[in-house]
Amino acid sequence: MSKLNVKVLGPGCKNCEKLLEATEAAVEKAGVDAEVEYVKELDRISQYVMMTPGLVINEKVAHQGKPLPKVDKIVKLLQKA
Repeated sequence: MSKLNVKVLGPGCKNCEKLLEATEAAVEKAGVDAEVEYVKELDRISQYVMMTPGLVINEKVAHQGKPLPKVDKIVKLLQKA
């Protein structure tokens, strides 16, 4: 299995930080090889989503906006990718 490319998209708000923490926890829990990148630049965020926070796995939007996905939900998204 190749390394997953995971992006958490958000300008740095509290919810974006929470999604970043949950995503990092999910990567560890799932035991997948993934590079997690936190994208804060609005021009890059807008290439993927209109609402933040956003989660992109291998260049596919997996989640955007609220409510935030829980760690177990993110684990499932990572495993599907």
